[in-house]
Amino acid sequence: MAMSWRQRLGLKPRPAPAETKTARPSATLAFTGAGRPVWSSSDYAELARSGYMRNPFVHRAVRMVAEGVGRVPWMLRQGVQDLDHHPLLDLMARPNPREGFATFVEAVASHLMVAGNAYVELTEIDGRPLELNILRPDRLRVVPGRDGWPEAYDYTVDGRTVRLPATAERGPAPLMHMRSFHPLNDHYGLPPIEAALVSLDVHNAAAGWNKALLDNSARPSGALVYSGPNGLSDDQFERLKRELEEGYQGADNAGRPLVLEGGLDWKNMSLTPRDMDFIEARNMASREIALAFGVPPMLLGIPGDATYANYQEANRVLWRQTIIPLAQRIADAFGGWLAPTYGKSLSIELDLDQVPALQGERDVLWERVGRASFLTDDEKRAAVGYGPGDGAAEPVTKAAVIPRSN
Repeated sequence: MAMSWRQRLGLKPRPAPAETKTARPSATLAFTGAGRPVWSSSDYAELARSGYMRNPFVHRAVRMVAEGVGRVPWMLRQGVQDLDHHPLLDLMARPNPREGFATFVEAVASHLMVAGNAYVELTEIDGRPLELNILRPDRLRVVPGRDGWPEAYDYTVDGRTVRLPATAERGPAPLMHMRSFHPLNDHYGLPPIEAALVSLDVHNAAAGWNKALLDNSARPSGALVYSGPNGLSDDQFERLKRELEEGYQGADNAGRPLVLEGGLDWKNMSLTPRDMDFIEARNMASREIALAFGVPPMLLGIPGDATYANYQEANRVLWRQTIIPLAQRIADAFGGWLAPTYGKSLSIELDLDQVPALQGERDVLWERVGRASFLTDDEKRAAVGYGPGDGAAEPVTKAAVIPRSN
């Protein structure tokens, strides 16, 4: 038997070429399971971008609460006496040349809800408060001291950092830091938007899926199965793929029927929105977002919520349980920060008589106090939140008790 030249040189025989197929298999089936969820980051920029800037329910909830807080007027009291004119009232009426009281307080409340922190810088001239300016929370960093408490704050913008001390030798500190309660952080607050982050991601993902469905509504989600005897060749496969992309993908081709040649069959491989309970999942996520911000879902237009008897009751709950407590916290913080500069007996309080949403409650209180014959005039004034009268023997009515009228 003749030997080949490779055998004569002691070389191993060349391996046979691997078998190649010129046709596609007649059918292919692939199974895939659900992957792990991917949650958004909890830093301020991501929360502001994916929440307040891109989610309508977060945006509306924050604005509804913040605008309500900005509409609650403040009163300055010295003991039990209300002051109508005072430098602190002038400062709060116009904190800086760009903002009035309502806009300023609304921004403070918005930062607390989106970032969990609000920072206000004080500008003084000769020890006299001149301006109040709000600083963005993501630009400030707490500098702890040796005892663990904040010693200073680093404010960074455009690559430059300015250190602001946390206390002052005389007068108020140059920076006030308000923060929400955080169970795991000593220096920064926990915003409601972070507590609603899971629901926010679900709602945003559902909206993104719906947008993608609209953009690609004519591209079928499934598989073409060929049951012919010889399978598809490479040329046939590429031609079929090109026809699907050009003729059936995109919103312009929505509704076009899929024409199949002999041996081809369409198999649906995805769940429909009904199978996924798509609409109810979005509504549930919306309700959870509203719950985190303390806003009754009815006020955000979320369907299917009948917790409150009517819109007026839901609005009163919003004011009593969410807006008023937040407004009181902000007023207390400013009072504790600025009022001691002008006198130890000064305090900032809310003028709830000027809140239209609470007018019904005030009317009931006035009626009850007016019928209490066992109370003196001064006791009645104290029951509705005012100091003693001037001793005149006049009946205690609503007009008589309120020291200022519009």
